[in-house]
Amino acid sequence: MIKILANDGISQAGIDALMSKGFTTIAEHVAQTDLIENINKEKYEVLLVRSATTVRKDLIDACPDLKIIGRGGVGMDNIDVDYARKKGIKVINTPAASSASVAELVLAHLFGMARFLFDSNRKMPLTGDSDFKGLKKSYANGKELSGKTLGIIGFGRIGQEVAKKAIGIGMNVMAHDKFIEEANITLNFFNGDKKSFTIETDSLNDVLAKSDFITLHVPKIGDKAVIGAEQIGMMKKGAGIINAARGGVIDETALMFALDKHKLAYAGLDVFDNEPNPSIHICMHNAISLSPHIGGATLEAQQRIGVELADQITEYFEK
Repeated sequence: MIKILANDGISQAGIDALMSKGFTTIAEHVAQTDLIENINKEKYEVLLVRSATTVRKDLIDACPDLKIIGRGGVGMDNIDVDYARKKGIKVINTPAASSASVAELVLAHLFGMARFLFDSNRKMPLTGDSDFKGLKKSYANGKELSGKTLGIIGFGRIGQEVAKKAIGIGMNVMAHDKFIEEANITLNFFNGDKKSFTIETDSLNDVLAKSDFITLHVPKIGDKAVIGAEQIGMMKKGAGIINAARGGVIDETALMFALDKHKLAYAGLDVFDNEPNPSIHICMHNAISLSPHIGGATLEAQQRIGVELADQITEYFEK
């Protein structure tokens, strides 16, 4: 009997798919400090994680029964992927399952930033009854997204999904990617109609200089931020920036400085340095729209992630 530990949870659809194939699936969280002991004691052959659990060399070396390590989602920076594969462990993920959910969150932050919803939702409960006219005046300089330019840095699956939604609301889209020169994207409409677009990527400097809003969809590599003080300096005064990729992709200190000096008007952050203990200064900043790393956390995405993992696990053991 093959046993699977879904340490950061898995959808019921995923559990049902695995159980139907005869796999024993346990969706209970084991503390990181107890994980090695638990895996060996229970003889788990598959470990499924999301962002909360890390799978480093020490765990890989200490758990010889592991045959598969799975990541529900795209990024696998919490797993020593190359090392695991060298040890003969199959590493899987679900790169397409959460793309639409992350893209919709980016648009939610965009709308919230452009109309100051992130700040008005904080202040209305405090002074809405006593200073309604004052609040109305302070939020009277919102912007329409239609006609504005959205710069997408990282034009893989998620970046392209963001582009579709941005085009749908009338935005101009620019993109930068180190590995993609152009991409063909197709918008599917409610009545079955389709419209395809070819987007050629531009240099990072051009995207930064010409965009009214920037959204990031790149992995964190090493210790250097993709967007630091130098890159922020290239952006338009009054622009906005969103990070729903990985903490550390934006230099948070440089970001707060740019917001305080009104170089940037606002930011939207779903990911942070030092998760799950982000900076209190970031959390309290009055120009930042905040969410607690929920990019792929929709019911639909979780269903897709669970089923995709189940399919890959089943394929591996049925070879």
